[in-house]
Parts: sequence; structure tokens; C-alpha cells
Amino acid sequence: MAVGGAVKVDEFAPFPIKDQHPDIDFCVSSSPPWRNYSLSSPPVCLRLNLVLLDTAEAILLGFQHYLVMIGTSVIIASIVVPLMGGGNVEKAEVINTLIFVAGINTLLQTWLGTRLPVVIGGSYAFIIPTITIALSTNNNNNTNVMFLSPRQRFKQSMRAVQGALIVASFFQMIIGFLGFWRIFARYLSPLAAIPVVILTGLGFYAHGFPQLARCVEIGLPALLLLVLISQFFFPRQPMILQYVPHMMKSRRSTYSRYAVLLSVAVVWAYAAVLTAVGAYDNKSPLTQLSCRVDRAGLIGAAPWIRVPYPFQWGGPTFDAGDIFSMMGACLVAVVESTGAIIATYQYASATHLPPSVLSRGIGWLGIGTLLGGLFGTGNGSSVSVENAGLVGLTRVGSRRVVQIAAGFMLLFSVLGKFGAVLASIPLSIVAALYCVLFAYVASAGLGLLQFCNLNSFRTKFILGFSLFMGLSVPQYFNEYLLLSGRGPVHTGATWVRVIVQRYSASDLLVSSNSGTYNSIFPGLHSQSGAQLDPPRQWQALVGEVQKFWSRHQDRGILCITLETQQVFPFVLSLELLLAIKEEPIRNEN
Repeated sequence: MAVGGAVKVDEFAPFPIKDQHPDIDFCVSSSPPWRNYSLSSPPVCLRLNLVLLDTAEAILLGFQHYLVMIGTSVIIASIVVPLMGGGNVEKAEVINTLIFVAGINTLLQTWLGTRLPVVIGGSYAFIIPTITIALSTNNNNNTNVMFLSPRQRFKQSMRAVQGALIVASFFQMIIGFLGFWRIFARYLSPLAAIPVVILTGLGFYAHGFPQLARCVEIGLPALLLLVLISQFFFPRQPMILQYVPHMMKSRRSTYSRYAVLLSVAVVWAYAAVLTAVGAYDNKSPLTQLSCRVDRAGLIGAAPWIRVPYPFQWGGPTFDAGDIFSMMGACLVAVVESTGAIIATYQYASATHLPPSVLSRGIGWLGIGTLLGGLFGTGNGSSVSVENAGLVGLTRVGSRRVVQIAAGFMLLFSVLGKFGAVLASIPLSIVAALYCVLFAYVASAGLGLLQFCNLNSFRTKFILGFSLFMGLSVPQYFNEYLLLSGRGPVHTGATWVRVIVQRYSASDLLVSSNSGTYNSIFPGLHSQSGAQLDPPRQWQALVGEVQKFWSRHQDRGILCITLETQQVFPFVLSLELLLAIKEEPIRNEN
């Protein structure tokens, strides 16, 4: 403090680039070698611990991604297939088809889409319209339903869902490939993206501890073991591991990368013992589904070898009401995928994602939904939120790891018996994984707070209002549906009720309006730091990122490296936001 002067207040600034994610071990372009490598020539990366990923590690990490994503596929099939009229055979076939299509879509997304380490799988957003279509199909044909076998009723419902998915997928492709989602992405400043990313993770809270508590004697040990291995065990490398070449320069214990594998293996074996001694023989079907490892005949019903193929359930049927209700779910999946993609590129130590790349990824997401409709998965496509959290848990953002995971998806979906064994993981263990992985995605949204001026009351309003309404509005619509059996919108058109219910019950869609709040309330330039948040200035900065990305020869997402730092320093982070001057940016027409 100067004598006779005022106290100088330090200017707001985020953490330097090197300190934002100092523990990330492998960035998005780190690929495993197919031969032994020399540690004397590591790749040119900003962090010294970014060494080439060993092939054996990449295979294990890829299998870990596969193990995480099959939980969602099993839960979706277990909910939807019985309501369609299917049994264990149909459930096993749908699970294998879901995983097979997920493997294809993951490869397409990592090769041609965003080129980020994202896994494309099923989404809970499609469950409500799928159930609505299945029930309405059976009710509309009630004169013939009693004469149909359960498998025929299942095929009839699945064909109606296929037709709705095929047409609704063009909605995702249109907003993606034609650039409409790029317009939305330009308004995703850090302030607008925070509620979307946070609620992408927190929005799945109902699938966490409530599901875990259905079999607490298995779920709670799985959660505790996962936290202990990932956060507390092996803080330093054991001395003997210093002689293993690929671990010599690792700053963290390699064991913590495999926390999911280790915890699942130990608790799965424990659950198998409880199942073998008959601990759940006299329990309710719901308890057996959450606790037993034999999954009520799923392994026995799965074929040894079966390759899913298009139109395996017959030709799709089309209904306008079914299509519109499925389009609402597609919009939810798009916003959900956007939040997961933002979290993934942060944890993968990638440069900022240009709006055109995000829009292109949404377009390929539509192709994934189209494939789901052609093959008959009964579900659309979305970026797997739990796998985005796994990238943060392992600190491994290698794109090659996810491509290896896609190989496991294709392999075990064809080998039906082996895939069914892995799919027999008790659902309480899956819920334990959700408690940690979804939390990582929510934390990625909290990490964006460092680029916002939290001393601005305008910023406080937008953040608080978006988060509160994103939780409060869906709560009202869900409670109304639970008590009355229908949504608060009363109309004769079922598809209108489904769309309104699907939109209003989605915390992501409600919170995504934060971009609108950011535009309507541009703030006063007299407020300290308010100039950091208006979307007009953010769009100008995003344009600079787009120019740099367009000049890159392979048109892919880059790691934060010394090379990119020298070529164009801005792409390393959002740090340039701090350089915006008080006066507004001029429109150059």
C-alpha cells in the first residue's frame, strides 16, 4: 500500500495455462506406439510428463471405457424391452445391438466428427418417447395384440421406434451439418456454458445413490473402493515399478488410472460369492436385478455369435406423432452431448473447440441416431457422459484409447455370451461408478468459473438463475407426471404433450437458456469486469480460434503443446478474455 494512496486491488485473472490441469498425463493426440519406444525422445508437449502411451496401458484403459459404457446400455434395455413385450432373448439382442452401433459411432466420431476422445452410446433422454411409442403402438392395435406372440409384439413396437428414430435423426444432421448448432455454440461463452456442463453431470443424480441403495451391501463398498483407489491409494510409485520403462516418468501412480477396473473386479467377485451362496434367492425381482451377477437368465439367453444387421426386426413403420416426440429427445441429446464434449476437451488437454467442429460433431451424432434406427437399438445416440467423467478420473485424454474401446464394443457385441457376462455387472456397481464419474463432469463446468468475474452481480444473477430454474422447472413437471399420470399440458395430441414434457422436464434444455440471459442482460461496462462476459466479444474471440483451426493441415483438435503456443498463443486457453478493453467491439460489416 502506497503512503497516502489507496490500496491497489489485484486484477482478476485465471490460473496460467500450465496450472489449469497440471496432472493430465496424456493429451488428445498422444497415441500408443506399436513397438518399444525410447524415453529419451518424448513428444513436444507443454508438460514434461506427457510421454507416449504404452500399448498395454492403452488396451487396459480402452477396456475400462468399454466397461463403463455397457452399464447404460444394460439399464436402457432393461427398462424398455419388457414394456415392448420382449423377454431375456430380446433383451440380450438389444444390448448387443446397442453396443455394436455404439462402437461404429464412436469410431466415426473420433475419425470424422469432433475427433475428441468421446464415446457415443445410448441416452436416457430417449427412454420416455420410446416407452410412449411402444405403449401407443400396442394400444392402437389392441384388437390384434391378444393374438400376437410376445416376440411379435416386441417387433411391432421396435419397428415403430425405428421409424421415429430414422426420421428424427435428420433433425440432428440438419442442425449439425448445416451449421445451425454453430450459431448456438458461438454464444457459449464460459458464463453460458457453466450451467450446461454442470447440469450435464448433476442431472443424472437420480441414477446415482438411489440406484446404489437398492443393493447397499454391494454398491457402497464399490463406491468406497473406487474413491480410495483413485484418490488415496498409491500416492507414490512403488520402488519396484521404477524399473518398468513406461512408468519411469509418470508423476502419478499408474494404479489410480485403473481405479474403475480394480474396484469393479473386487466388488464383482464379492457379489458373485453372495449370489452363489443364495443370499438373493428369496429377494424381490428389483433387488435381484441390482444385486445378482447372473442377471436373471441374460447370459443363457445370449447367443454365442450374432452379428447385428439393419432391419433385423423388420421394416420400420412411420407415424407423425411418434416422429415429433422423438425429435424432442434428439434435442435433449444434442444439449447433453454439448456439455459432455466441453468437459472432454478440457480433461483431454485440447485446445478450445471451434463452433464449426462442435456443429460437425452434432451432425455425426445424427448419423449415429440414424444407424440406431436402421439397426433397431430402440434408442438414439448421445455422447456418453460417464465416459467423459472417466477421462477426468484417469487423466488420459488419448483419442486412441477410445478407439480401442470401440474395438472392444464391436468384438464383444458379436460374441454374445462374452458380452453378456460383462453386462451382468450388478447395477448397484454401475451406480457407484456414476456417483464419481458424473461428479467429474459437473466439476468441469465449475472449472469454467475461473474465466468469469464472480464479483459482477450480473454474472451472479445469470449463474444462479440458470442453475435454479434448471433444477426447479423439471421438478415441477416430473412431480405432476408422477401424481397425475400425464403432464400439465392438456391437449388431444399425444406427441405435443410428449414434446412439452420432454423439453420442460430436461434440466439441460432449461439451463441452456443461460445463453439467452447473457444476451438479454449484456451488463453495464461500468461494472468491474463486466466486459469479460458479453457474447458479442466472445464471438469475436471464437472467430480467431476458427481461423487458426482452419489453417491447420489435418483439421483436427490439437493438444496444448509448445508448437501451438508458438504458432498462435490464443488457442491454448480463454486467457485472452482478460485482454478485452472497456470499449465495446465494433461491428465490421
